[in-house]
Amino acid sequence: MLTKTSAVLSDGTKISDLIYPDTREVQMRVLSDPEIYELEMEKIFGKTWVMLGHESEIPNSGDFIVRDMGSDSVIVARDKAGEVHVTLNVCPHRGMRVALTDCGNTQIHKCIYHGWAFRTNGDFVGSPVERECMHGKLLEKSELGLKKARSVLYGGLIFATWNIEGPSFEEFLGDAKWYYDMLFLRSDKGMEVLGPPQRFIVNANWKTAGEQSAADGFHTLTLHRWLGEVGNYSKKGEDEGEGADLSPEMIGVEVSSPHGHALRCIDLARKIRRLTGLNPDELSVQEKLKALPPAGMTQDMIDQLANNLSEDQLKVLTSMPPQVGGMFPNILFGFVYIPQPDGSVVGSMTMHTYIPRGPNKLEFCNWIFAEKDAPTELREKMLKQTIQLFGTSGMVEQDDSDTWPHMTLAAKGAMGKHMTLKYQAMFETGAPEGWPGPGIVNEGFTKDDTQWHWWLYWNELMNAE
Repeated sequence: MLTKTSAVLSDGTKISDLIYPDTREVQMRVLSDPEIYELEMEKIFGKTWVMLGHESEIPNSGDFIVRDMGSDSVIVARDKAGEVHVTLNVCPHRGMRVALTDCGNTQIHKCIYHGWAFRTNGDFVGSPVERECMHGKLLEKSELGLKKARSVLYGGLIFATWNIEGPSFEEFLGDAKWYYDMLFLRSDKGMEVLGPPQRFIVNANWKTAGEQSAADGFHTLTLHRWLGEVGNYSKKGEDEGEGADLSPEMIGVEVSSPHGHALRCIDLARKIRRLTGLNPDELSVQEKLKALPPAGMTQDMIDQLANNLSEDQLKVLTSMPPQVGGMFPNILFGFVYIPQPDGSVVGSMTMHTYIPRGPNKLEFCNWIFAEKDAPTELREKMLKQTIQLFGTSGMVEQDDSDTWPHMTLAAKGAMGKHMTLKYQAMFETGAPEGWPGPGIVNEGFTKDDTQWHWWLYWNELMNAE
């Protein structure tokens, strides 16, 4: 349990006073204040579990990638035993960065400044001129290694935290894990990356993207309205209205979390009717899976689902599967169905992280995945389609990344910083009858609850001891 304190800014404002629980508002100052940003690096990125990549990026012994945990550069490396380690990319001698490239392969990481050397797990090997004991005698060699983070693999995804004695990764995911398992732990061999992640800089505060990733459904109706106007998305079935009306896609089940995680579980029946012509009400769970396999899977792969998921999870996967959502603090995932001109469907499996680069700057990092045993032809289609829609120059991301800088600029204004972000569209339904999954569950048209829970956890962490 977190101990609450009263984090106070230099002008006397309490962080907790910037959140209005009674009216579900957040003062826009939080999107621009440099003091708040510095506190976030310590209290959020220094305490929570942060996604750094996927183990398929470092398949061999000695492989490493350089990533970021908030404002700290880290080395993510695989040792000779196959274990993955995360260490601070700062030489404990004089503070030089040890790894200067984005990726590579080495069993020994050597600092170019004074030559101190470290193993893949961060242990200190030695310094030059050993006989002169360049590293001194005041500290044991065991005390001179790179600072080590606590790390874990989840479905091949690499997470790490500096909070060594804090909650476990499973505790951090909480009830949301039941749903995430349907995406990341569903197959026998797991997934892998389709090339290195795409990256680009956006002149915006990281939270403008972070809070949207907490399953903001409303913006799809307006900012992404073109999805209902062009290409295969504009086609409609007998039960649908105008092609530009995306509102049917806003109906489903939304899952909130006390830890800020969020999922939008979207009605699959409409897609089955539209894309296959079958009546989902007359199909069994297995028949639904064959009619429309989960995004990124083929009919040949669906037998694996029963090996890894429970009957209740399979029911959800064939009725209201999680398709978009996020993990606190800065992850968005999308496992979506992309219609093709020939009436078929290509699944997209993608994840974004929004890496803080300062109060007014974030780095957008996009991974594209496929199941390891997915056919080559499918992998190529998934890669192409995902880049076109969700890549750094993708049609969807061009929309999103245009709004975030405007929000950040507005939050700097003398009047603007006192305006508020409002999350006042509230569910009043609860979970569907017989819903088997855990968590804070509501059904119906999308609302603001998931994003509001994201801000509540942000506030809890920012005011924790």
